[in-house]
Amino acid sequence: MNNKLRELRGERGWSQSDLAGKLDVSRQTVNAIETGKYDPSLPLAFRIARLFRLPIESIFQPGKD
Repeated sequence: MNNKLRELRGERGWSQSDLAGKLDVSRQTVNAIETGKYDPSLPLAFRIARLFRLPIESIFQPGKD
């Protein structure tokens, strides 16, 4: 799955640790999502979308499988 998480985080000047704290996950989880090594659960994807005030589909897009 492709995502814009790193771009959105950068626009706000947040570190991975900052974002992790806001989402109540580890910094490693944020890193894994940003690098495409981990797809977030649906509840986590909704929390991310709410935090950025964007629809889920504008943050996450299907990748090439």
